[in-house]
Amino acid sequence: MVIRRVLAPRIDFGALRRELHLPGGFPAAAQREADAAAADPPRPAVDRTDVPFVTIDPAGSRDLDQAMHLARRAGGGFRVTYAIADVAAHVRPGGALEEETWRRGQTVYLPDGTVPLHPGTLSEGAASLLPGVDRAAVVWTIDLDGDGATVAVHVERALVRSRAQLDYDGVQADADAGRLPEPIALLPDVGALLTARGLRRGAINLPLPEQDVEPDGDGWRLVLRGPVPLEEHNAQISLLTGMAAADIMLAGRIGLLRTMPAPKPEAVERLRAAAAPLGVPWPDGAGPGEVIAGLDPTQPRAAAFIDQAAELMRGAAYTAFDAALPDQPEHGGVAAAYAHVTAPLRRLADRYATEVCLALHDGRDVPDWARSALPKLPEVMAATDRTASAATRGAVELAEAVLLEHRVGETFDAAVLDVDAPPNGRSRPGRPPGGTVALDDPPVRARCVGDLPLGERIRVRLVTADPTTRTVAFERA
Repeated sequence: MVIRRVLAPRIDFGALRRELHLPGGFPAAAQREADAAAADPPRPAVDRTDVPFVTIDPAGSRDLDQAMHLARRAGGGFRVTYAIADVAAHVRPGGALEEETWRRGQTVYLPDGTVPLHPGTLSEGAASLLPGVDRAAVVWTIDLDGDGATVAVHVERALVRSRAQLDYDGVQADADAGRLPEPIALLPDVGALLTARGLRRGAINLPLPEQDVEPDGDGWRLVLRGPVPLEEHNAQISLLTGMAAADIMLAGRIGLLRTMPAPKPEAVERLRAAAAPLGVPWPDGAGPGEVIAGLDPTQPRAAAFIDQAAELMRGAAYTAFDAALPDQPEHGGVAAAYAHVTAPLRRLADRYATEVCLALHDGRDVPDWARSALPKLPEVMAATDRTASAATRGAVELAEAVLLEHRVGETFDAAVLDVDAPPNGRSRPGRPPGGTVALDDPPVRARCVGDLPLGERIRVRLVTADPTTRTVAFERA
């Protein structure tokens, strides 16, 4: 759901690509392997093309990792059938393409084009779950009871065929009109059940609107976008699958988890202390996730509270294990053990974790190529996560600076999202007090100096907008 959109002039993102050392085209040997795999795609023995899968992605996407079908089970409950692109079936272990994907780690998205993990012949072609064509997939079949609890899991390689490529806004419009297509007609019900179970476990979701930069003719537009409800329901299916994968790997004592420590008690208490001044109710016995779930993030005080809650979500990492179980196997945001297995076209780790799950489910030994990769993946994924985050933030910062560079001295309406909290109550030497503000229009988020009232609306004056350094700064007006 687009909240605000502002046009910006033409922007060159080349300097950002060079700064982050992002690769260009694929080495010839890697490209040849991808082209050969695309020309002779795998056809698994199991045929699930009778299942009317559909995909749900941002509009215009071509790298389609997931397709789903939801149905009621005889006797009650639901069956989630979730097809994931079988990337491992297209990438030869030890080959040039595998080597190049390790160098990249994940797809990096920039406004002027992606830096893909795999060549387009695979990621947007033969391995993508595009509609109307047969594709090799890893199919997860997860049975839920009437309360959304998992009662059975099956995973296998199979041939699938998506019936339609849907996008979030279109699906939400269909849901609002009561005309969701049959394969996902149950998504609001299943998503709501899974969300409620997560909140009871202690799961935390931070629903802040996201800034994005999109092409618009000869220029660009800076967009503030909030998630639509069906997008959140869709995410619950991915989380469900990731938890099922984690359970399989923990039972088999080998795998790769996405982990994060549980929120520290002192961080929860600081957030609780911020609730009353911001007018956020915190009922007795409620966890942070339940409190956040009841807020409207478009309201300044709620947005400030959610921004403060980001302190609870620190320390995400990948944890590999083989024989000895990890000391801390859970993801604090999910409030359960969890693994990344649903985006192998875009994320390297998913290919290997999926292969572990397939082997364990079938009672086979984990292939050597997958087992030997596990201990190396956490470091590789940590590095590529940093690069992807820097690219996303750098693109937005550049667009903000270009958009505002001729408006220095002007004043704007803004909401205070965060204020400095210096240790021991003393300001950092050489750094004036301030915090982070979010402008109403244009949708810019930046540092502001001055005495800032958390969660309140104020007027701010633009003092810096430098595209060269990608810096935007304000002062309280």
